[in-house]
Amino acid sequence: MDEPEIAPGPFLEAAEARLLETSTDANRADWVYQTHITEDTEQLSARALARLIAETTDLARRSTHFRSEDLSPVESRKFRLLRLSLPLVAPGDPHDSEELTRRTIAMSSTFARGRYAPHGTSDPLDLQALSRILEENRNPTVLEDVWTGWHRIGRAIRPDFQRYVELANRGARELGFSDLGAMWRSKYDMPPDEFARETDRLWKDVEPLYRSLHAYVRRRLREAYGPDRVPDKEPIPAYLLGNMWAQSWEAILPWLARDLGEPTYDLTQLLRDHHVSPAEIVRFGERFFVSIGFDPLPTTFWTRSMFTRPAGRDVVCHASAWDVDFDDDLRLKMCLEITGEDFMVVHHELGHNYYQRAYRRQPFLFRESAHDGFHEAVGDTIALSITPEYLREIGLLSESPESGGDIALLLRRALEKVAFLPFGLVVDEWRWRVFSGEVGPAEYNRSWWEMREARQGVAPPPGRDEVEFDAGAKYHVPANVPYMRYFLAHILQFQFHQALVRAAGLSGPLHRSSIYGSAAAGARLRAMLEMGESREWPDALETLTGSRRMDAGPLLEYFAPLRRWLDEQNRGTTLGW
Repeated sequence: MDEPEIAPGPFLEAAEARLLETSTDANRADWVYQTHITEDTEQLSARALARLIAETTDLARRSTHFRSEDLSPVESRKFRLLRLSLPLVAPGDPHDSEELTRRTIAMSSTFARGRYAPHGTSDPLDLQALSRILEENRNPTVLEDVWTGWHRIGRAIRPDFQRYVELANRGARELGFSDLGAMWRSKYDMPPDEFARETDRLWKDVEPLYRSLHAYVRRRLREAYGPDRVPDKEPIPAYLLGNMWAQSWEAILPWLARDLGEPTYDLTQLLRDHHVSPAEIVRFGERFFVSIGFDPLPTTFWTRSMFTRPAGRDVVCHASAWDVDFDDDLRLKMCLEITGEDFMVVHHELGHNYYQRAYRRQPFLFRESAHDGFHEAVGDTIALSITPEYLREIGLLSESPESGGDIALLLRRALEKVAFLPFGLVVDEWRWRVFSGEVGPAEYNRSWWEMREARQGVAPPPGRDEVEFDAGAKYHVPANVPYMRYFLAHILQFQFHQALVRAAGLSGPLHRSSIYGSAAAGARLRAMLEMGESREWPDALETLTGSRRMDAGPLLEYFAPLRRWLDEQNRGTTLGW
């Protein structure tokens, strides 16, 4: 092994300075591309990303020259995080590196430009408009057509994806990982195989609740659409669940809860009745964080963010929070609509922004969350405090409804949170098998649906052969975004919420408890956020919750009243598929 050119400390100091500069440049170029998609902005973003990947890969390779016995614990952690700092590592060959970047950008562009004109219409619709049809229409023929139409986008993405797998694996192996999936799993302060067992443990804890929810939903859909379309003891047709990927089912709540009477409130209608603008929705989110002791967002956040879809140009509407300069240039990018869902999304995305701001004083390589599930969980934790009591305090509800309507509220949240859990597993479990070679290109689509049926109990329309690439119709697959973070976040957010509710001194049920206005809860949260990635994630988890283990128990406690109700509803009903 070659001797390192300089000592570890100076090497890391120079590396962090280089990465800060190139990462900021890549962020700026990507912001322009995602908010104004043209061939020119695509090329500028691709070049900036290529430079970042090349710089990071070069530093990561050089870092392997240092002997572990010569490193302090902080230096050792920084070197490990340096090798894992990007979800994509370029191969050493310049031509392969350029091709990997080009194909990755091309997949994202294909997805962003996706359109489909539903049967009997002439105007092609984007994903947002097609998703609205799935949410609001109840004609199964229309739903199947819209679902199938959008999923055709995978056909164009498939060739780039197949080559991306080859090149991305090559880069990961050059850094010492068996494949890209093993590299992704190595980010969790434990061996890759142990992490896979950890996610399976968490799933087994929550699977009985999911199966109970699934059985109830299937029965009600069978009553609505008939046994020919929704057979008993079979997977649910994915296109009937109100979401393009059947990852959350809250849009079909009106069909499911007819026997629960009128909902206690409709957040979308409350926002519209109060004439709330998109910017004001973001202000509500900011005021939540201020109420628990955080500073207001910087002025530049309000002048540089994109809250709504601009007219006359293509943009990436997928909601995201940005920390452009890794300091205080925070931004929000989304095509916000006046809906209860987007009200929740804003609180979630601002959780990212406030996390980013909290750890900005850490060294550059520690300016991240304890693990990526923490980043996703923080904003969702805040969204769990969007209770009737919170809505009353901020003036959207005149009075809190009685607890007799809690089953409807819990069912809505379960259709969002619990329904998501197996999907959150499958996206990366499928990619892990693709990256490892267990699943080859000739079986991409078949394996995708076999895994989704096994975990989720959902099925596609007939005829989904290997011409299709249905995994590519989900943003995170063509965008090379690891997805296990969302599964972990759906567990952690309830664990965080329980700890913050207790810090706030609240004694009511978890599903009715809001930490809005609690400085004590805010202080507990801030202590964890400021740690960034400077310590292993069990240390950060312990700082907030007192526990060093991810735990599904708080989620089960949160939904306990609903589970009892579901079990009653499912009496005599077959569970499973």
